[in-house]
Amino acid sequence: MSGGGGGGGDGGRARRVRDFNRFITCYLCGGYLIKPTAVTECLHTFCKSCIVQHFEESNDCPKCGIQVHETNPLEMLRLDNTLEEIIFKLVPGLREQEEGRELDFFRENRRHRDPPGEIPRGAERRRPAVTWLSAAGDAARAAGLPVGEGGAGADRDHHRSDPQIAVCLDCLREAGEADVTDLMKKFIRCSSRVTVGTIKKFLSLKLKLPSSYELDVLCNGEIMGRDHTLEFIYMTRWRLRAHNTYPMVLEYRPRIDFG
Repeated sequence: MSGGGGGGGDGGRARRVRDFNRFITCYLCGGYLIKPTAVTECLHTFCKSCIVQHFEESNDCPKCGIQVHETNPLEMLRLDNTLEEIIFKLVPGLREQEEGRELDFFRENRRHRDPPGEIPRGAERRRPAVTWLSAAGDAARAAGLPVGEGGAGADRDHHRSDPQIAVCLDCLREAGEADVTDLMKKFIRCSSRVTVGTIKKFLSLKLKLPSSYELDVLCNGEIMGRDHTLEFIYMTRWRLRAHNTYPMVLEYRPRIDFG
């Protein structure tokens, strides 16, 4: 890769990919960053598979040693799609090589999971969706979001590439209240960008409440605003309480009108 024409500070000196290696290689495996994933506590970046495997044994950043999370460091990871695109532009053929490896992996393993047929693009992201796909899909339908493959602007991976968060939905049922009950499955996993408004629609759908029925959603006894995202609640309400454990607990109840 060569510099632009016209004398810059480096005199137009050609630069090699290796000049950037310390910025685009993984501290754990030494290879180019694949699906670069940053630790939000210290902003060190690793291959997604490398850092996930590391956190199976430790809660500390492998580079600086800071404790990322007391119980679940995976919640503090964020994909860096911009860096991924930069690396693919810097290293010729790397994108095609990685896509080929993904296709080979799924050709070898699809007979154990999927019916015969074409392997969909981006299938690698579907592997972890087993425990939360149903809840995420119901929430999307409740919010009027597209969940199918067709249609303009459809989100084809159902936000599976977003940072994920696990939530326990507990019912604060008042005596004599029959409409609002406990969910059969109160643990869900969904995008951290989901808002409280979407959670309310999800609850109304699951509890078969009339459209006019209003719910309050609370965290640590505080009513959450309709536009608050789960990530915002986790960072500003749940995480700050030292005794709180994982997953985050949200409580719901019939709306109380304080007049």
